[in-house]
Amino acid sequence: MNRLELSTPEPTRYKKVDSDPDAIDRLLLDLFLEAFPQPPRQIVLDLDATDLPLHGHQEQRFFHGYYDGYCYLPLYIFCGEHLLCARLRPANQDAAAGSVEEIQRIVAQIRQAWPKVQVILRGDSGFCRDALMSWCESNRVDFVLGLARNSRLEGLVAPYVTKARGRQSATGKPARIFAEFVYETVSGTWSQARRVVAKAEVLGDKENPRFVVTSLRGRRWSRRALYEKLYCARGEMENRIKEQMSLFADRVSTETMRANQMRLYLSGVAYVLVSALRRLGLAGTELERAQATTIRLRLLKIGAQVRVTARRVWVQMAESFPLQSLFWQVADQLRC
Repeated sequence: MNRLELSTPEPTRYKKVDSDPDAIDRLLLDLFLEAFPQPPRQIVLDLDATDLPLHGHQEQRFFHGYYDGYCYLPLYIFCGEHLLCARLRPANQDAAAGSVEEIQRIVAQIRQAWPKVQVILRGDSGFCRDALMSWCESNRVDFVLGLARNSRLEGLVAPYVTKARGRQSATGKPARIFAEFVYETVSGTWSQARRVVAKAEVLGDKENPRFVVTSLRGRRWSRRALYEKLYCARGEMENRIKEQMSLFADRVSTETMRANQMRLYLSGVAYVLVSALRRLGLAGTELERAQATTIRLRLLKIGAQVRVTARRVWVQMAESFPLQSLFWQVADQLRC
């Protein structure tokens, strides 16, 4: 493992254990595609970035003002519970840096297998960039992205906030009203005008307007459904990222970016295995919706005695193991 981490892009006579990052990227997508017996009609790709704190002097170590510390800023892309991309990046760049290239690669491989699938891209305001939206519009990929509020947007939604405040005063309960309008930037940072859906919400004495920009239209994508059912569901991705941390994705303590990227890959593949175990082996059991750390600690990190004979390898667990019946049930389901 150490030699794998410390491998170089060009193999040498002294470092014969090598990794192929492109092959690992393709593997993550191949495993995702194999998880579906039939091509789905629609998939949603979630993008998000997080921080991996640094406590040494690793390569490309930079301070990040939002996280108030030195860190890396990896990009994660998921489809539901399936990990599609784990890309390590330095923290001295935009959260959306490299997202167009990653989405382009992922969509191309998915459409080779599923040419008719509808792809929807979902992310917070950190990914609301014209380059990403323009690429989606040119490649039959839909998107719904958070839009950071500004004075113009607040002015457009102000009448609806006033109406929501009146409703909140009358009922004594939080009130929200949804609006939509066609919006384009004054500075010309957007190449075209786009549909924006606004949530005008009043919580007690607090106003809470929120905005998303989208390419989706039609009856199915009404204002409320687009925001509440589609966009808000992206919060589930945060749980997937937390599972990466529970599988040691944050241990980026080696010197080079290449070695730390390999550690991120190892964490990602560990997650893929645990996710497959949850989806296939734990279906219908008490741990069907358990987090990766729970599965690891309760089902996998258990004491056992291993004996090797000429014909067999014996794994003997303690009779007092409380999840013994579940363990064998999972083993039987994985054999099917």
